[in-house]
Amino acid sequence: MLVTAYLAIVFLLALCVGLELTARRLTPPQSTPTAVANPAFRGFQTIFLRAYLLALWADWLQGPYLYKLYLHYSFLESQIAILYVCGLASCVLFAPFAGWVPQALGRRQTCLLFCLSYSACCLTKLSRDYFVLIVGRILGGLSTSLLSTAFEAWYVHRHVDVHDFPKEWIPSTFTKAATWNHGLAVGAGLVANLLAEWLHLGPVAPFLLAVPCLACCGWVVLTDWGKEEAQGVPEVDKQTLLIGTPNGGVTHLSAKARFSRSCHEGLRCLLSDRRVMLLGGVQALFESVLYIFVFLWTPVLDPHGPPLGIVFSCLMAASMVGSLLYRLATSTQYRLQPGHVLCLAVLMAFFSFFMLTFSTAPGQPRPHESFLAFLLLELACGLYFPAVSFLQGRVIPEEKRAGVLAWFRFPLHLLACLGLLALHGEVLGTGGGEGGGGTRHMFGGCAVMMLAALMAVVSLFTLGRNDTDLRLEGNRAEWEM
Repeated sequence: MLVTAYLAIVFLLALCVGLELTARRLTPPQSTPTAVANPAFRGFQTIFLRAYLLALWADWLQGPYLYKLYLHYSFLESQIAILYVCGLASCVLFAPFAGWVPQALGRRQTCLLFCLSYSACCLTKLSRDYFVLIVGRILGGLSTSLLSTAFEAWYVHRHVDVHDFPKEWIPSTFTKAATWNHGLAVGAGLVANLLAEWLHLGPVAPFLLAVPCLACCGWVVLTDWGKEEAQGVPEVDKQTLLIGTPNGGVTHLSAKARFSRSCHEGLRCLLSDRRVMLLGGVQALFESVLYIFVFLWTPVLDPHGPPLGIVFSCLMAASMVGSLLYRLATSTQYRLQPGHVLCLAVLMAFFSFFMLTFSTAPGQPRPHESFLAFLLLELACGLYFPAVSFLQGRVIPEEKRAGVLAWFRFPLHLLACLGLLALHGEVLGTGGGEGGGGTRHMFGGCAVMMLAALMAVVSLFTLGRNDTDLRLEGNRAEWEM
């Protein structure tokens, strides 16, 4: 496995470079020329990305060795499963409020809260006390929820309401962030492997490195973002919002009321549009099994001695390959629709879990096949996320998107928690996930969930076969599901 991991990372990185060059040749840059030439926009974009990418880097550093750290502290697999469930449960609890906190506390202050909470989460990894580690997982759930909302909320508010830049320029910033995000994920695995294994500092080292990265992020938010806000118009009052009334007057809507209103409108949109309901079902099924995969990949491969940081980098590089393939597939050269790509991604994920049910058979583990299946799953993820993001942008109204996505995340995390609890029961009942077949059964359950997601995808595009909202503009590919 050691040689396989190093050969795989070299091959995947070379493939990424080749696909990137091909994609640039076939798909010219999408950034608006005016945006590129606008020095004020470029400066504002740089200030945002400087903090956001530091936050993403600190987040990725914690990926490769989390399970290994708990194992290093001599916890049982059942105890580790409970720690993961605590993290997911905190996501369930905090995710609905993550969109409300920036409105109540302030967007920049919420980003500072993220830096503090995630730093505290990392520092708890120094303790071997189980209760302290549970607190750390809860803080991690809060931090993950804030990372997914607070930074974007600050950027969009400043972009639109303060600088009055065109909304069409917003995707250029987040496209650049997504491109950097893939590279950061691959690099985080390499750096974590350097610290934990090459320098023999142990699995806690990457978590300690994340703390100064978060401190730097907080400093940028405190200083650069503070100067940015001082030069522009201050934020709209954080506690209340003036809205129009039918008789032409105005009324005060508190942050709490806005949160309740957003959730109510999101639920109404979810229940009134079958396309939104089916898309939410696909997201809940697909992304919940990813949380289970995050828990299981280390115990499946670690007994066979691979460098976990390099394996993590391989997985992230495979996801980058999928993202680049999506760009090529939807280009004018190949003319595939995002719906087709989404269907292919779900089918690949199903095949990956189907492979894993055989490669993790009790007493007959086949780590090389499991590693290949994990790479296939990450390749599917690289195809899935841009496809589902495009479709969400088309079927969910922008003003209701935050509320709808909050409802999407609830079943997503709930299914992941139930899956890990089911695995926890298998572990307790058989005395070991791999030896007793619990891991294999869980992968079989994930394969069944992927079949259900595939049926939801087919139903979605059968329902919207002639729906122009679900198509790329200017693409004439026929829909034959």
